[in-house]
Amino acid sequence: MLTELHIENFAIIDRLDMRFDPGLVTFTGETGAGKSIIIDAVETLLGGRAESTLVRSGSERANVEGVFRIPPAAQLSMQAILEREGLSDDQSCDSNLHYLTLGREIRLNGRNVARVNGRSVSAGLLRELGEYLVDVHGQSEHLSLLRVSQHLQMLDDYAETDKDLRIHDLLADYRKVYQRLQAVGKDLESLQQSERDAARRIDMLTYQIKEIEAARLHPGEEEQLREERNRLANAEGLASLTQEALMAMDEGSPETPAITDLMGQVMRALGGLTRLDSTQSTLEEQGQAVFESLSDLASNLRSYLEGIEFNPQRLDQVEERLGLIHILKRKYGDTIQAVLDFAANARKELDSITHAGERIQELEAEQTLLLNQLGQKGQALSKKRHAAAGKLAQGLETELADLHMSGARFTVDFQQRPDPEGAPLENGDRVAFDARGLERVEFLIAPNPGEGLKPLAKIASGGETSRLMLALKNVLAQADQVPTLIFDEIDQGIGGRVGAVVGLKLWTLARQHQVFCITHLPQLAVFGEQHYHVQKHVQTGRTTTEVKRLQDEERLVELAQMLGGVSDGTLSSARELVQAAEKQTTARHPKGSS
Repeated sequence: MLTELHIENFAIIDRLDMRFDPGLVTFTGETGAGKSIIIDAVETLLGGRAESTLVRSGSERANVEGVFRIPPAAQLSMQAILEREGLSDDQSCDSNLHYLTLGREIRLNGRNVARVNGRSVSAGLLRELGEYLVDVHGQSEHLSLLRVSQHLQMLDDYAETDKDLRIHDLLADYRKVYQRLQAVGKDLESLQQSERDAARRIDMLTYQIKEIEAARLHPGEEEQLREERNRLANAEGLASLTQEALMAMDEGSPETPAITDLMGQVMRALGGLTRLDSTQSTLEEQGQAVFESLSDLASNLRSYLEGIEFNPQRLDQVEERLGLIHILKRKYGDTIQAVLDFAANARKELDSITHAGERIQELEAEQTLLLNQLGQKGQALSKKRHAAAGKLAQGLETELADLHMSGARFTVDFQQRPDPEGAPLENGDRVAFDARGLERVEFLIAPNPGEGLKPLAKIASGGETSRLMLALKNVLAQADQVPTLIFDEIDQGIGGRVGAVVGLKLWTLARQHQVFCITHLPQLAVFGEQHYHVQKHVQTGRTTTEVKRLQDEERLVELAQMLGGVSDGTLSSARELVQAAEKQTTARHPKGSS
């Protein structure tokens, strides 16, 4: 439900800050005072058109912000949308999203900014989220009842309110079969395509596998070859440097004795030192360790020198092998392991193509079985839906009769589309199907006796349509998950007697939804649990809309004004209206009852 609404510099509204409670909220006031502008602001907030003409004269920008409490039924769906868009935060990362703030900023230069929880988003995302939050009936298209694509879901939701018609388990079983059928169809299509391309694909896979296997690759081989190539290419330099080190250690020169000879002198001196001062024996031990290390170094150098290979032929072989590896990597992967993995996958694919015929037969048999199961479960669904449609029509026509449309007729139109590849029916026909069943559903209405049934979306606007929408909302109240409903000028074309009936129905609807209603009828306004008076003032040449919540005597005065002007008679009539409304609502929903 909408808990807070803040509007600034929007049309003739300077600034409005309103807080709302659950129940029926009514707005009254003179024509042109700005009541519908408030609804326009809400529609803009929900992703509607945001034109620069909405910016109040003399201002650079207009702002609308609303805080919504999310109903439990919509929390998971809306959380999924926020996570998809990367808009989840620490406060809403759990599965319970309780509040959401939507914002819209309209700039004079034509640009506008949409926000969710303070973060910029597209207007399309506002519209997507708004469908879970508010339905507006009036001068807009933001009304779920007019979207034919949602009629089937509404019918299913309505069926769930009747224990004899519930279809949740049937629909779940149907969807399991449908999902498996989709997976089988996808696998079958892939195999059939592979079979069509089999000969060409087999030749290519066989060539690729043979080329990789012939190379006899080993993980880590490339690094070893690069090291060997480096040694072979620099063999002369490596040998020269090794010999130079050995000469310095073992042979020396006439000018410079060998390191080993010098180290021998050092050891003799350290031995004499130790004999004279036994406390310095560690020095002799350190010297001995250095002497032995030098001996080990010399031995290792001699072994390394012996292993240095001057082999141009081997160098050519290594270069050739590295070239082959480079070619294979360029074709099949960035590493030797990737090339080997490519070969393994190619062998699997080759094997699957070789046995594709057998697998295709298995999948075709499973597909036929699943189609038969889908047809059976789909027909069971249809039977339940037709029963629910009959009860829905009966309930709606009763509601319309209460609203002085006793001659109106309503029906749910079921349409199946023939499809030779579709699900089989008991009579042998085959029909198209989707994840929701075997038929398309649309609500049809004949508002007046003698008129033919027409699609709901094509009914002319006016009081007739308003009453129809109210009746539908009342019948679907338990099934309808949208928490906030807005009726703009629902009293258009109806009188006071019907207005009282409409008011009571709106009040009843508000037991399960938050309902906003703009009205000129006191017989309707009297049912409001929150009553706002909208008026405009002209001050210093500027027109400004003001909204005030009315209670007690102020509300009586407003109701009297709506009855034809404030007088003792109209005030008395207003009190009678209040008393009558209280009596009806108490009878419908006694105080203290749940």
